[in-house]
Amino acid sequence: MKFMAVPNYTYLKLKILGPDGVFTIGTSFQRAYECEVKCCDHAAAIVASGELATIKKEVTEEAPGPKKSTGSFEPVEGSKEVLIDPGSPEGKVMRIGTTLSSK
Repeated sequence: MKFMAVPNYTYLKLKILGPDGVFTIGTSFQRAYECEVKCCDHAAAIVASGELATIKKEVTEEAPGPKKSTGSFEPVEGSKEVLIDPGSPEGKVMRIGTTLSSK
């Protein structure tokens, strides 16, 4: 069985010729707007997922391997070592900046 339909976008109606005559399917402007918003949200999600896949691929290519050494830590100029607890026998120190403002 074949159907022929005539859409009328102005009135949001669809007329279809059926076995017992013409029947009309209609909707409201509010429902049409809701469908349009959902369609736009869906399209945006598809575009975002494609962009996310591209970003993931780029990040994966640029990321260093887990066994690759990234180098040693070099302290910044203008810092000095200060004992955390001068009375402690462990002698643990921390580095503080000597060029910090008084604020």
